[in-house]
Amino acid sequence: MNNQELSRKVPRSPVGLMSRVYKFILPEVRMELDKWSRMADLIPDEELRRQALASIETKRFHCQGGAVYAAANLPEKHVLIPLIVAYQTISDYLDNLCDRSTSLDPADFRLLHQSMLDAVTPEAELSDYYALRPEREDGGYLVALVQTCRKCIGELSGYGAAQPYIRDLAELYTDLQVHKHIHPSQREAALLEWWSRHAHRTPHLRWNEFAAATGSTLGVFMLFLAATDPFLDDEDASSIHASYFPNVCSLHIMLDYLIDQDEDKLGGDLNFCNYYENADTMLNRLASIVEWARKDVRAIPSTSFHRMIIEGLLALYLSDPKVSEQQFVRTISKRLMKNSPMTRIFFYVNSRWIRKHKQE
Repeated sequence: MNNQELSRKVPRSPVGLMSRVYKFILPEVRMELDKWSRMADLIPDEELRRQALASIETKRFHCQGGAVYAAANLPEKHVLIPLIVAYQTISDYLDNLCDRSTSLDPADFRLLHQSMLDAVTPEAELSDYYALRPEREDGGYLVALVQTCRKCIGELSGYGAAQPYIRDLAELYTDLQVHKHIHPSQREAALLEWWSRHAHRTPHLRWNEFAAATGSTLGVFMLFLAATDPFLDDEDASSIHASYFPNVCSLHIMLDYLIDQDEDKLGGDLNFCNYYENADTMLNRLASIVEWARKDVRAIPSTSFHRMIIEGLLALYLSDPKVSEQQFVRTISKRLMKNSPMTRIFFYVNSRWIRKHKQE
């Protein structure tokens, strides 16, 4: 991998990163999401249309956050932004479908998520993703998202080296989505049995923290970025995979669950933060995952960029309006923000500014 060339492209300071985000990333993410929203609005089936539109409206910050990786290689943003937005939009759409599903069939959930595997496997044949559910007429929406991913992947010159590691993360993500959306009485047992088969990969993590790690798309996005390098090889791709999974990925989703506790309780959804004995244990475990994540990214080039990703995650989630609405979460957030480095504080202020000006 041409590390020197990649390092030259990557912003080294929070100010430099956010300058690129405001100038290049957010406007193009908005255009991509507007395009998908227009297509979603034409979906014939009412339930599919409602969930597709809701996923874009309420979860667009997922695409904004993921597309930050394009800021590390602006000459390839025309490939990375549509790819990241399309892949994340599939994820958010299917999560909505499964969370608010008319089905509890694991085979249905697995078939839906085959679209995420097909999106990163251009040589695979497409499936009838809705074959096991009554709502089927989406006007080609899901296939269009898959095909967009494939088209963009065709422009990534280093994708061959990255693909096995992207597939690994996509397969784990699919397993999680199947297990966490089945009947509530079966979820925990299914997740524990699944974890028992993978625990050797993450011996330092509890089962809920491993499961959270599999729910993140950040490792995939980082590998998309790495695949813009024609000199990417297996050793480099493996190192990037190991630097993001499990700890950076686990931090990402544990923070997501942290702020969604009230929302998940109302919706009857599984929340991985509910499996800690008490607030102190949760705080200590999250703090440990932060430190493990920081240590892991030292092993790959442009460490300062990845450190900014970690601090940005903390800032993004802890500045969310949902934090102030939940006393318990507010307390945990204050303790996590205590003695924060200046980078985290900078991103915290920026996150609040972005929300205030309705750019998400």
